[in-house]
Amino acid sequence: MPVHDLTPDDVAQALAEDRILLVDVREPHEVAMARIPEAVNLPLSQFDPAAIPDPQGKMVVFLCAAGVRSIHASEAAQAAGLPYDSHMAGGLKAWAMAGHGFERG
Repeated sequence: MPVHDLTPDDVAQALAEDRILLVDVREPHEVAMARIPEAVNLPLSQFDPAAIPDPQGKMVVFLCAAGVRSIHASEAAQAAGLPYDSHMAGGLKAWAMAGHGFERG
């Protein structure tokens, strides 16, 4: 299943414009160390596409540490019949490297 890459800049702009629901699939201990405040945490280890909140017309974008687990989450969502085919390439590491802010635990 195709998964579309979004850059950290794409995601930052879409968050600022309230156009996406950002789903962080990292584990709770990872989120406790660093997180994007707008993201909803649904760990991949317990991932259930049905648990994704209603995006209310927004695009759903998956996020992880480096951009691998987010692809798996998108594929799982698509396999469940959901049209969620986007992730942030490079994950939180790329977000930080691009100079975007995040909260530290």
